[in-house]
Amino acid sequence: MGDVLNFPSQRAQGIAWLDRELRKLLAARGADQELIDFAATQLTAIYSELSDSEQQNIAISLPPGLGDAEREQLYHAINDGLSSMRRENHSLLVRLMARLILTELKLFQHERD
Repeated sequence: MGDVLNFPSQRAQGIAWLDRELRKLLAARGADQELIDFAATQLTAIYSELSDSEQQNIAISLPPGLGDAEREQLYHAINDGLSSMRRENHSLLVRLMARLILTELKLFQHERD
């Protein structure tokens, strides 16, 4: 059996979900369409930037003479450490992104008034 390809991509599905949920939340709180559209545009742009910034690769040269078991253990230790760092950074960046969007919404509202 071949590989399964998801359309749209997970990233596109995630952004669409964020857009939809933000629009529902703001509409439920009485926001007008102009504010909702502004917020959704900002969220989509910032989240896309965040996703792009998280695409990282590294190359590590291992010392010669390591056995297969040692190489495998080192490989898993490095991957586990990097995964932990990615999760922590992602969490921090999402919180900062939320603060940025809220600030931009307040500024947008203030400038409209």
